[in-house]
Amino acid sequence: MFYILGGMKVAVTGAAGYLGSNLIPQLLERGHEVVAIDRAAPTISDPAVTWVSGDVLDPASMRTALAGAEVVYHLVALITLAEKNDLAWRVNTEGVRVTAEAALEVGVRRFVHTSSIHAFDQYRAGHIDETTVRSTDPGLPVYDRSKWAGEQELRTVIERGLDAVIVNPTGVYGPVDHPDRLSRLNTVTAEAMRGRTPVMIGGGFDLVDVRDVAHGLILAGEKGRTGENYLLGGYMTSLLDLCRMAAARTGAKGPRFAIPAKALGAVLPIVEPIGKRFGSDILSKAALGAILSAPIVDHGKAERELGYHPRPTAETVADLVDFLRAPRTV
Repeated sequence: MFYILGGMKVAVTGAAGYLGSNLIPQLLERGHEVVAIDRAAPTISDPAVTWVSGDVLDPASMRTALAGAEVVYHLVALITLAEKNDLAWRVNTEGVRVTAEAALEVGVRRFVHTSSIHAFDQYRAGHIDETTVRSTDPGLPVYDRSKWAGEQELRTVIERGLDAVIVNPTGVYGPVDHPDRLSRLNTVTAEAMRGRTPVMIGGGFDLVDVRDVAHGLILAGEKGRTGENYLLGGYMTSLLDLCRMAAARTGAKGPRFAIPAKALGAVLPIVEPIGKRFGSDILSKAALGAILSAPIVDHGKAERELGYHPRPTAETVADLVDFLRAPRTV
């Protein structure tokens, strides 16, 4: 067990992203000095936050960025629903190893790695916990395989002495998000609250509030056992219910019914190319596969060992809609 005291210097990779923008405020509340590492423009202005440009594929860059940090939260990932993506593979595997090796070399005391539920094979398991078979099948989407391979890269550095712990969030949504680049689930919610989803796809996911994932990362850093995985899940929620809750919050018309995902699967060869033409991968083989699999996720280990407790779905949806309705996001 590693207790993280207030006033420590901590580093966050992918700091300007969705999760980073929720993690940093919680770290500041605990009195930490934060080194925010990202190539994107800063998203948080605070005297206790120092922004540094860094490249997870450049060892020298990461050694410089992590120097002096006692704890590192590694959030960088390239999320894709494509079947193949060479850059995503490199960032999600080699990028983990490079960052972990840099942390070991500069004397970081604890490394918290953000993996994903996709590192577990959701297509072969109706129930997922930390013992579930992993995403090793070469036929799986590149993101799934790369997140598992990234964990394997990290374990080679753990064997050399790095004190690291791994968290696996499920479907992340909720405030705070970037208005000009909302996450997929937040985009669906934004459309629904404006009455723009007369129908929805059947099926759902285990959804978790981004604020709870950020808190789970901190808990993992404080209490997680070296080399262990912790699923940071929430609650199984259908897309139909998500959209109806969002619409009800604003008084908009919610979706009247849901089209079975299996029916969409039958016409996938037709609709997938259309989605790609408009730069969308929502109607893709990987996306529909995730909906059809819809495994039950057991986050009991995180509850028992970390004290992790996700907030109710209704609370997240209400907070998200209120955030999206605020003047700065409309």
